[in-house]
Amino acid sequence: MHCTNFTTLMIKRILLLVSFLLSCFAHAQNGTPSIYSFYGIGEVTFRGSVENRSMGGVAVFTDSIHINLQNPASYGGLKFTSFSVAATNNKTRFQTNSVTDEAGRTNIDYLAFAVPISKKFGAGIGVMPYSSVGYRIQTLASGSNLNNRRYEGSGGLNRVFFSLAYNFSEHLSFGVDLHYNFGQIETTTLATISGVQLGTREESTSNLSGFTLNTGLMYRRKVGKKNTFFGSLTYTPSTEVNLDNSRFISTVLFTANAEIIDSETEVIVPDSKLKMPQRISFGAGFGEERHWLIGAELALTSNNGFANRFDDIQNVNYQNGTKISFGGYFIPKYTAFNGYFNRVTYRAGARFERSGLVVNGKNIEDKAVTFGLGLPLRGTFSNINFGCELGKRGTKAAGLVEERYTNISISLSLNDRWFVKRKYD
Repeated sequence: MHCTNFTTLMIKRILLLVSFLLSCFAHAQNGTPSIYSFYGIGEVTFRGSVENRSMGGVAVFTDSIHINLQNPASYGGLKFTSFSVAATNNKTRFQTNSVTDEAGRTNIDYLAFAVPISKKFGAGIGVMPYSSVGYRIQTLASGSNLNNRRYEGSGGLNRVFFSLAYNFSEHLSFGVDLHYNFGQIETTTLATISGVQLGTREESTSNLSGFTLNTGLMYRRKVGKKNTFFGSLTYTPSTEVNLDNSRFISTVLFTANAEIIDSETEVIVPDSKLKMPQRISFGAGFGEERHWLIGAELALTSNNGFANRFDDIQNVNYQNGTKISFGGYFIPKYTAFNGYFNRVTYRAGARFERSGLVVNGKNIEDKAVTFGLGLPLRGTFSNINFGCELGKRGTKAAGLVEERYTNISISLSLNDRWFVKRKYD
């Protein structure tokens, strides 16, 4: 009876936390300061769990206590009920050929809950951001009676997901993620003329909704007495997201202390659909479980049908994207009774990505080195994970912006056996 009451209480608390974080994702997230979030539906921010991100994004292996958000087949390998939440602090330095600036953000990365249903099935639910918009750009013309412009954007696309995995055998598992996508993107352009008290502001809003799907396979087999080979495959088919669009044009009166809307007119813009890209990834790893692993992963994204929310952006187009990841982990001695740092997981990796976003004829590239630690909590199967990404996005060529960023992430992974019938009361 006590075990049942405790389980019910924990589920209620998790559902309350999910509801709270859904509200945060829907209204308070502003997860990127990137200039390149101006395009499409923003910067794609999802890169998996903190554990996998610390290894360059490599997620090729199953783990009995850690949630793998990138391949749904991994839920078949869970032995414990797992709850995980993570947040990231971002610092970005922007550079052009003439200007330098800085910005930062702190946001929730994901909330996930997973449970092994039986020896054959595992399942998970959660919420996470997929893309984020958070830019603020100002262009100042020289001389008098010339146009100045200020561009601002906020919001993004979030996902609630449900995952189910099935183990065909001890070597092969299959999984499916069903995502419900939701969110709102707001963009504002303010145009002024030097010496003129009135300006013009254009506000555009898109409410996004729709379903997407992700499927995955995971393979594992012993090689010799100690080592294991891991294989991973994921496929995300192309789907459409609905955009409910609106736009307002306003005349703005500038005073000493404020910007006052003098008049406002709604401009009819049609609702639309945005084609989400098809994506496929292949990965492989090799190592001794709970001791060391090295792995690599290749992801290919088909962006040919992707576009901006509105047709009035002229300097951008999309090509197919490529992402290459390398990484691994090392645990000195998982079963050590003495020496806490012998049980710590040390992670490192690197990634290189051609995003497929082409601005002013330049394909925007993103590259980073990563590292992190997994700190076990004494007397439990739970742990705290720290991760760091040091990266560069974009270029100063062709009048663009180079972004050098640092992401510091932390996650809490709580793991325990639930739904076990008590033998004694």
